[in-house]
Amino acid sequence: MNDFGSAITTALALIANADPNLRAIVWLSLEVSLAATACSFLIGAPLGTALAVFKFPGRGGMLVIVNALLGLPPVVVGLVVYLLLSRSGPLGSLGLLFTPSAMMAAQFLLCLPIIVALVHAGSVDLWKEYGGCCQVLGATKFRASFTIMNMGRDFLVTAFLAAFGRGIAEVGAIIIVGGNILGYTRTMTTAIALETSRGNLSFALALGIILITVAMAVSAISLGLGRVLSNR
Repeated sequence: MNDFGSAITTALALIANADPNLRAIVWLSLEVSLAATACSFLIGAPLGTALAVFKFPGRGGMLVIVNALLGLPPVVVGLVVYLLLSRSGPLGSLGLLFTPSAMMAAQFLLCLPIIVALVHAGSVDLWKEYGGCCQVLGATKFRASFTIMNMGRDFLVTAFLAAFGRGIAEVGAIIIVGGNILGYTRTMTTAIALETSRGNLSFALALGIILITVAMAVSAISLGLGRVLSNR
């Protein structure tokens, strides 16, 4: 119990003093996850809306694949990205393996199905309710899809934050493609795993406290924005 109390005290001191190593790891984690989530949102939100608005051959198959990818093990994503970026892989010449860019790519692939699935689920109901009105008023399905996205701001925010939460909590895929290199590709989750195995519980606890705080903040923001936007 004394050891645990000491570890907590030291962890809080590291956070309060803004330990440079701690700060660098947290900043990299946020940078990688935000970039990956933003990229996946820019592609996934229009795609999810399009799957709700447009009917085309293969649409059902795409929805099955998207929903199946929600349960895809992160280590499999990491393995795929590793094979693509390795020296013998098709993208090996880019030299991206064991860099933050490789970690962004892995998180992008993990976040994309979440955004597509959540946006599609929200857009389906809106399209059923307002799609006919939009077309009666002369809007094409392409223009109507932007109207649906504008009306569904609440689930767009929820989708973004859910994907960000998945990305920043990821460990398996980014260890494979990032290598957990100190000062370069070490994130909060990979550092927690490493420092725990080393017995450096204070540093691991400090990162854990920050990670939990970020997760709670994401949840609070999602709930708050959802209420605000739904009341407009």
